[in-house]
Amino acid sequence: MFIPEALHGEMREWRRDIHANPELGFQEKRTAELVASQLEAFGIEVHRGVGRTGVVGVLKNGSSRRTLGLRADMDALPIHEANRFAHRSRHDGVMHACGHDGHTAMLLGAAKHLARTRGFDGTVHFIFQPAEEGIGGARAMVEDGLFKRFPCEALFGMHNRPGMALGRFAVRSGPMMAGGAFFDIDVAGRGAHGARPESGIDSVLVAAHIATALQSIVSRNLRPVETAVLSVTQIHAGDAYNVIPQSARLSGTARAFSTEVMEMIGRNMARVAEGVASGFGASAKTDFRAIFPPLVNDANEAEFAAGVCAELVGAANVRRDPPLIMASEDFSYMLAEVPGCYLNLGNGDGEGACEVHNPSYDFNDAALPYGAAFFVRAVERKLAR
Repeated sequence: MFIPEALHGEMREWRRDIHANPELGFQEKRTAELVASQLEAFGIEVHRGVGRTGVVGVLKNGSSRRTLGLRADMDALPIHEANRFAHRSRHDGVMHACGHDGHTAMLLGAAKHLARTRGFDGTVHFIFQPAEEGIGGARAMVEDGLFKRFPCEALFGMHNRPGMALGRFAVRSGPMMAGGAFFDIDVAGRGAHGARPESGIDSVLVAAHIATALQSIVSRNLRPVETAVLSVTQIHAGDAYNVIPQSARLSGTARAFSTEVMEMIGRNMARVAEGVASGFGASAKTDFRAIFPPLVNDANEAEFAAGVCAELVGAANVRRDPPLIMASEDFSYMLAEVPGCYLNLGNGDGEGACEVHNPSYDFNDAALPYGAAFFVRAVERKLAR
C-alpha cells in the first residue's frame, strides 16, 4: 500500500478518538468539528452544517473543471458497548457498532494525502454525512443542495465487511443493497376482562393473526424469481395480566431491490391487515414508510471502482459478483442523484469478524490504509493530470 505508515498511525488515532466519543444521528457536533478542523489544517476549504451536521471539504488542483465526490458516514448507534479496550465508548448506550468511525478516518486520511501530494487535476468533494442509521442523513444533505453546491460527476463510498479478509474488496454492478421501509399497524379492538373474552374484541389475537398473514405477501404476492423480506419485529399491547387490551401495534421492516416491489408490499400489507382485522370485528390502520430506496451502482463506475481495487490488491482479491445485501444504506439517495459506486472493504475474517450492530464489534484498524488508498487512487485515476 502506498499510504505512509505515519498516516496510518494518524488515522488510527482519529478512529479511536471518534470511537471513544460516539454521537447519534444529527448529534455529531464533536465529530463534525473534529473532521472540519482537520480538513482546515490540511489546507482544504470547509463547509459546515450541510444537511444539519454534515461537513463537506473542497480541494481544487489544476485547471480542469471535472469533479469527484467521496463520502463517509459519521453517526453511531444506540447500543451499550461490551468491549473493554481503552478506546471503548465513553457515552453509555451509544456506540460505533457499524464502523462509521473507520469510514470517517479513512476519508480524512485520503484527504490529507491528496492535499499533500495533489496528484490530480480537478476538484474533489469530501462528503462527511451525518445520520446514516435510518434517519435520513443522506436525504438531508441532498435536500440541502449538496450536489447543486458541490457538483460531482461521479461519487464513491464504501462500507467495511466483517468476515471478508483484509486486503479484499467486493464490487457489484447494478442493484447491490435493498431499499428499506418501516411500518406500524395499529389494531383497534374492544377491551374486556381477561376472564370474559366474549364481551370484547381481542386486539392481541388479531395482531397475532395479522403477523402470520403478512408472511403470505412475500410467499404468494411476489414473483418467485424476485427477492424481498418482510419482518414483524415488534408487537405491543396491554399492561395487565387480567385485561384484554383495547388496542395493539405491530411494527417492523420490509426490504426489496425495486421501488415497484416495495410499493406492492405496502399495498398488500394494508389489504391483509384490514381484511384480517375485519374478520374478527376489529379494524386496522397501516402506516408504511419507505426509508431508503434500493442502492444501485452505475455499471461504468462499478467497473472503474473494481479496476482501482484490482490495481491496489490484485484482481484475485476483488470479488465482482458478491451476493445481494438485504440490509439498506442511505447512500442510495446520493446515487439516485449522481452516478457512482458503493463497495465493500474487508474488515478481517479473524479479529475483524464480529458482525456489525453487535455490542462487541470494533472496526479493524488494519483496514484503514486499504480504504484510504482506494479513495486516493480513485481520485488520481478519475481526475488524472
